[in-house]
Amino acid sequence: MDSITQVALGASIAGAVAGKTLGRSALLIGGALGTLPDLDVVIDYGSAVANFTQHRGFSHSLLVLAPLALLLAWLLWRWKPALDFRRWLLLTGLVLLTHPILDAFTTYGTQLFWPFGGPVAVNSIFIIDPAYTLPLLAGCILFLIRPPAQRAIAVGLALSTVYLGWTLAAQQIITNRVTPALAQAGMENARLMVQPMPFNTVLWRATAINDEQRVEIVTGFLDGDQALTLETFPRDPQLAQAVADLPEVQRLEWFTGGFLDYATDGDRITATDIRLGLPGAHPFTFVVARNNGGQLLPLTSSRLPRPAVNDQALNQLWARVTGKSKVLCLATLSTPAPGQSC
Repeated sequence: MDSITQVALGASIAGAVAGKTLGRSALLIGGALGTLPDLDVVIDYGSAVANFTQHRGFSHSLLVLAPLALLLAWLLWRWKPALDFRRWLLLTGLVLLTHPILDAFTTYGTQLFWPFGGPVAVNSIFIIDPAYTLPLLAGCILFLIRPPAQRAIAVGLALSTVYLGWTLAAQQIITNRVTPALAQAGMENARLMVQPMPFNTVLWRATAINDEQRVEIVTGFLDGDQALTLETFPRDPQLAQAVADLPEVQRLEWFTGGFLDYATDGDRITATDIRLGLPGAHPFTFVVARNNGGQLLPLTSSRLPRPAVNDQALNQLWARVTGKSKVLCLATLSTPAPGQSC
């Protein structure tokens, strides 16, 4: 999740555990601990792919954070013994461990058990979702105004947790909705990812992918019995096979679960993470090789600039979320003209 959400979650947990004893300082400590795992972004691992796939790695591992919570609890207890060691351990443990667990509900991927196993991505909540964050912020603000405001903190945590549970239920409902349509399109054996569109859990995006093509569906809870619109994007299996043995490409395949699009850009070969962002506005595209007169030359990966987004994209998204627009074409991030389709 975004940094504001992680700070609010850490501060809320600390306020609930130690607010009566520590007062406002509990929120400051919890907020600082809540953002601690994300400091790995300052580490340069040597290439764009390495930086992308190592983020949320060791610093988000439960196997690393559990002993770190024990160490920090001891240090904080020595600093402020007014709170006994067990309460400090409860505070540090809950704040540090809930950070990566919450991140695992997003699409990016969180290596909860680093160095063992692959990244975990539940895909049920967008990285920024006001409906999750605002109850936490409201509880923290009320705490700062009139500490310890334990009830406000507890209500904020309860509402955000219930909402997180809702995202799982909503994801399953949408999965059940799109599965028959994908089967009719011959994509019943394709890899499927269902995730919310930006900033909400009313409108969802389903992505099905096989070697030859990718099918995208946008559908939401305000659509009623409206027929699903399937958009098809071709894939280049020969290009994917050509770069399949490159270590950085293998790393990307592992990290994204194969949700990649390979393309040529002049003499450059690129790999795009199609899970994040939207078609035409995917933020993570990497140059992985160069075509030198038919000979493939591996490169130390670099990341292309984030593409510009259509100025009307947010308006189009809002219209689709609220049901004012019945179709949103992902290829253009626009609404088709009357009588036309994507």
